[in-house]
Amino acid sequence: MSKKRTSIFRRTNTKKALIYGIIFLAIVVSLSYIISNKFSNKNNVVVSAANVPKKVEIKTNSNEKPKIENQENVKTTSNNLVQKNENISNAKETKNDNPPQNNVQASFINPFNKDGKKAAYLTFDDGPSANTPLILDTLKKYNIKATFFVIGKMANENKEMLKREKAEGHSIGNHTYSHDYKYIYADPKNFLDDLNKNNEIIASILDGYTTKIIRFPGGSFGDKRAPYREAVEKAGYHYVDWNALNGDAEATLVPVDKLLVRLKTTVGNQEHVVVLMHDAPGKTTTIQALPQIIEYLKSLGYEFRTL
Repeated sequence: MSKKRTSIFRRTNTKKALIYGIIFLAIVVSLSYIISNKFSNKNNVVVSAANVPKKVEIKTNSNEKPKIENQENVKTTSNNLVQKNENISNAKETKNDNPPQNNVQASFINPFNKDGKKAAYLTFDDGPSANTPLILDTLKKYNIKATFFVIGKMANENKEMLKREKAEGHSIGNHTYSHDYKYIYADPKNFLDDLNKNNEIIASILDGYTTKIIRFPGGSFGDKRAPYREAVEKAGYHYVDWNALNGDAEATLVPVDKLLVRLKTTVGNQEHVVVLMHDAPGKTTTIQALPQIIEYLKSLGYEFRTL
């Protein structure tokens, strides 16, 4: 009887152990599923937060932060943006320190438009050269501002003289880079290319100064120049000829008295006069005649202006 009870007891314990084992196994499986799902959700949140799924490597360890590829590029871009912001800020400061009119020529005003006042515009072509400082000295003595139509290749050779012209308040005009008639007047495109090249030279010497006022070598007069006039107007340039001159281009070295006669004849009684002269090499008599030219125009009541 005792053996039978013992057997029954053992079978009962075995069943209980089996039931407990099944319950334990179920609990383990459930916990494993919950834990697995929890970690999976964490990784999914990291990818979404990064918002760059193609640039992320998900680590098996959820405690590690995702690695973003091309991190150096991101830093570089960020630094570039900072640098751009700094440059913009510096540009604003520079703009305040140096008003735009220092580097950008004022709006063009046609000098031939009458306004009831007598005005004289002294203009000098083909420089700068060794003669330019002497002309500048005379203008400074009379406190007169003039306009210099410079040739690019001459400006390259005489940078300090061009800088002085601008520093002393004179206007700078574009007279082409080469002044080569055969090249510039072979085609309007050549003419524009030569003007643009000269503008680049002027800007490089004068810290970005730009000018849209030009003078045609030999003038813009005549039907043959019509395509060239149209081309420069479309490009935004303003060309200025003359209605008075001293005649210093009519011979290699014109005597002073003849320069004065030529000036008086061409000035006449015009309200506005744009006077053509030259500060090219060799025009030494123009330097000698300039004080008398100024005195004559002053005696007629002209005020001096720049283009």
